[in-house]
Amino acid sequence: MNAMHTSIHHSAVFDHPEMDGHENIVFAQDHQTGLKAIIAVHDTTLGPALGGCRVWPYDSPYDALNDALRLSRGMTYKNSLAGLPLGGGKAVIIADPRKDKSVDLMEAFGRHVDRLSGTYITAEDVGVSPDDMEAVARFTDHVRGTKATGLGDPSPYTALGVFEGIKASVAHVFGSADLTGRTISVQGLGHVGYDVARQLHEAGAKLIVSDIHAPAVLKAIEAFGATAVDPAEAHMIEADVFTPCALGAGLNSRTIPHIQAKIVAGAANNQLQTPADGIALKKRGILYAPDYAINAGGVISITQVEPGGNDTVVCEKTIAIGKTLSQIFVRAERENSTPEQIADKMAEERLAAARKA
Repeated sequence: MNAMHTSIHHSAVFDHPEMDGHENIVFAQDHQTGLKAIIAVHDTTLGPALGGCRVWPYDSPYDALNDALRLSRGMTYKNSLAGLPLGGGKAVIIADPRKDKSVDLMEAFGRHVDRLSGTYITAEDVGVSPDDMEAVARFTDHVRGTKATGLGDPSPYTALGVFEGIKASVAHVFGSADLTGRTISVQGLGHVGYDVARQLHEAGAKLIVSDIHAPAVLKAIEAFGATAVDPAEAHMIEADVFTPCALGAGLNSRTIPHIQAKIVAGAANNQLQTPADGIALKKRGILYAPDYAINAGGVISITQVEPGGNDTVVCEKTIAIGKTLSQIFVRAERENSTPEQIADKMAEERLAAARKA
């Protein structure tokens, strides 16, 4: 009996290690469609909590809660650092996107979002398509990235921000933002990674590319004169910049000792497996561009679009990612800190100032 009480106690929401001041957590279900969702609102100091909806076959509701809490907190920091009038939130739907997802399921999710009266704004994430968001939008106005509210695919803006971030990183390490002749290893050639590679090629960089999807690699070889390597070896290649644009947690105790580049700057989310990995990069003299700072172009594009689909403001704010990173790098050196610690601090400073106002 005691063991049962202990397990219930430790899995209680308020004791959850990722709870971190979350304002609101909603467990939503709909018996008719089989919807089981968790919506986490981390912080609304700067505005409504914006964060995508992820559909994933989690092993347990506890794992789903863990993901929702971590991701929503990350969105608070990303939106704050990007200078957006938005807080952070996230939704996860426990389902297999290939087998369980349906129009009815997404519409049911939309009804639950609407019940939060605009404190949470949803958008696309892993396992969710533009059509899914259109289904959600039939039942709530609190959605972004739809035909009525957006510029379409956010990936070109994410890629633009990453490109600007790489230039800022190269300028900090080598004294010039010129990419002519710089060798860059791009790991992951999805929508974002491929577009980053295109911009780097056009700026005169030499590309080494890798992806588990062979056709994407062949396309990059033909289009950019790139050299291909195995994705598992992308970080080991001698290069000026390593640009991870695939899965997260790729910077860890196994990979960091083998990184040959002076800079790690890419689009992947949650690149550091643990905070200790950021310190390990610093010790090795490798400059790390914090992921949520450099990859904010997508979230900027789905929130800052002007009526009529004008993307001028979006492009200006996305290009400014380079300037934000330069500030982070200079301050990290001055305070003998890591770039991700400074990025967190800058996001927290904006939140603190807003709370006082």
